Amino acid sequence: MADAEPPAVAALSLAETATAPVPRAHEQEINPWDVQAATDEQGNVLEFDYEAISAKWNTTLITPALLERFERVTGHKPHRWLRRGLFFSHRDLERCLDIYERGEPFLLYTGRGPSSDSMHIGHTIPFEFTKWMQDVFDVPLVIMLTDDEKFLFKEKLKQVEVYQFARDNAKDIISIGFDVRKTFIYIDSEFFTSGYNRHFSLNSTEFEKLITNNQVRGAFGFDGSTNIGSNAFAAKQCVAAFASSYPFIFGLDHTTYNRSKPLSKMQCLIPCAIDQDPYFRLVRDNCSRMAHPHPKPALLHSKFLTSLQGAGGKMSASNPNSAIYMSDTPNQIKKKINNHAFSGGQETLELHRELGGNPDIDVAFQYLSYFEDDDEKLARFAEEYRKGVMLTGDMKKECVDIMTAYVKGFQEKRKAVTDEDLLQFTTPRKLEWKGNPNPVKKEGG
Repeated sequence: MADAEPPAVAALSLAETATAPVPRAHEQEINPWDVQAATDEQGNVLEFDYEAISAKWNTTLITPALLERFERVTGHKPHRWLRRGLFFSHRDLERCLDIYERGEPFLLYTGRGPSSDSMHIGHTIPFEFTKWMQDVFDVPLVIMLTDDEKFLFKEKLKQVEVYQFARDNAKDIISIGFDVRKTFIYIDSEFFTSGYNRHFSLNSTEFEKLITNNQVRGAFGFDGSTNIGSNAFAAKQCVAAFASSYPFIFGLDHTTYNRSKPLSKMQCLIPCAIDQDPYFRLVRDNCSRMAHPHPKPALLHSKFLTSLQGAGGKMSASNPNSAIYMSDTPNQIKKKINNHAFSGGQETLELHRELGGNPDIDVAFQYLSYFEDDDEKLARFAEEYRKGVMLTGDMKKECVDIMTAYVKGFQEKRKAVTDEDLLQFTTPRKLEWKGNPNPVKKEGG
């Protein structure tokens, strides 16, 4: 028989138990720098409530009717990420469809804050989707790599380190398959010192004058201890959505002082994760106050790619076991999915055969829903999993196969990207695009 616990130790344990913090429920917190899922009274992490985010931020949910119009106007079946609700919310997408239908161009804009030397699969989704959108609409695209932002917001990062991250990430993005003829990628610290940024800088300075410290604090939660660079950066990301910031991509003179009034009227569409929306609410609320008023940028919002651990988790560069990296080997991918992917199956084989699994919370199935294009095949997997015919191991094997193929294909393309390719994409220049080949003529036109 074991010795009895000494009274002093027992008393200490009781005291510690009495003063231990009681789990408290808290709401989900989402902003450009911090994403935290809600928890219940027992401290359990909950799934992100995207409809609640949409209602709180007054965005518009994407409806079947909007997707039907998208297909009718563009002649393209909506991307699986639209069909399956990964891109779930928007602001003024209808306006972009109107513009395209008339045969007029608009600007696509997206970006990335480089915080590691390799992107994970969650990072690739906005770029894969943006490439698809560019292919569908045949319009110019700018991609902003905010090495300055990451340096300002990440205390441990050094400038030279984050700049190298930006170069590496730019090559990752090029590997997605963008057309260099109609795509301009820029790293902030390069572009802002290049001599091509005069109109960008003028837009930024004008926009800074329109925004108060209280507005920035309200949008991003800054306080008196936030460095002044972080406060100022917001204006840069906002005016990156203005076509007038890039006269050279339209073949216009970038050395003049006066910005292009016609370019200030061009619409912009931004595919991004929902946590970036606060930036663009700021620009939407104030762009009409510019000397040459700009239209409110339209947005397409994506959900977060679920972490391997499941509900309420977001893939994180700081936790390698939460994400599949584009640099992972086939063996690493297999181990991560088999060992860390949250399962919707039952505890035993017998129970699973009897009760079936839940694909809605099964991470392997969720990843398949992101990357398997065959709707019928995906529906069959879900049905067989619910019936207990398909086992957790079977689902994970399917996931391993498709993710390994996706990452391998990316890595092969990544090996072919050279410094010369990077220079081509990042050189300020005139872009080429064609737009809608069959515009709808205006009445009387």
